[in-house]
Amino acid sequence: MIPAQRQQQILTLIRSTGHVQVSSLAKSFGVSELTIRRDLKLLSDNGLLSRRFGGAVLEKTSRHEIDYSEKISEFREQKVAIGAKAAELVDEGDIIFVNGGSTTVSVIESLLKTNKKITIITNNVDIIRFLNKDENATVIFTGGVFRAKSRSMSGSLSSPLMQNIWASKSFIGVDGFSIKHGLTFNVYEESLTTQTMIERTNGKVYAVTAGNKINVVCNFKAVDVGRIDAVVTDGVGGQLLENEPFSPEIIVAD
Repeated sequence: MIPAQRQQQILTLIRSTGHVQVSSLAKSFGVSELTIRRDLKLLSDNGLLSRRFGGAVLEKTSRHEIDYSEKISEFREQKVAIGAKAAELVDEGDIIFVNGGSTTVSVIESLLKTNKKITIITNNVDIIRFLNKDENATVIFTGGVFRAKSRSMSGSLSSPLMQNIWASKSFIGVDGFSIKHGLTFNVYEESLTTQTMIERTNGKVYAVTAGNKINVVCNFKAVDVGRIDAVVTDGVGGQLLENEPFSPEIIVAD
């Protein structure tokens, strides 16, 4: 097999699985690991994949915002499991930032079910449907400009309130999660709101995302991956991250 054919097959494989390992590719193609590393370098130099320790991943680019009504129905079981796992990480008396998104709606729903006396500060308007007078939780909305497409509030008007709060934890949903490019968003204002939440957290910062957002890069960066303490994800996300040179903890929701 000539190098060009092998490299095309490597691309086909990584597009179907999302990641590849040097050792397994070398065995599959009957060539040395050095040869595979050269193939991956060439493909990386051409922007077709992103190299990782021991292998490579396919990083997808998201250039447009998906309407919330579509996102809320995607990966529903995984998001519910992620929300339940996130709720296990919360203690009585916590003050918690939670940003917008369909995964964080599941997080807040699970937080309210714990019946703990906590305070939730959020820009996520969709949680109103879960609120009732019997909740022990106190919910504070950040304010800001309402965006129907994301069912959230964002922008500079949300900053003054958050600047007067120190949260003990934050749960951050994303549009894209990349080891190299960080936590990214399709909308600039939402990246800024998220950035402020993280900056105003003096405890642990948790990214919450299903595997479909792993290795996705969007237009606007909030923070580097190194700024979070852990990522709560599903089984697919756990598999994609397990071989990464990744300092934050990986928490897989059952």
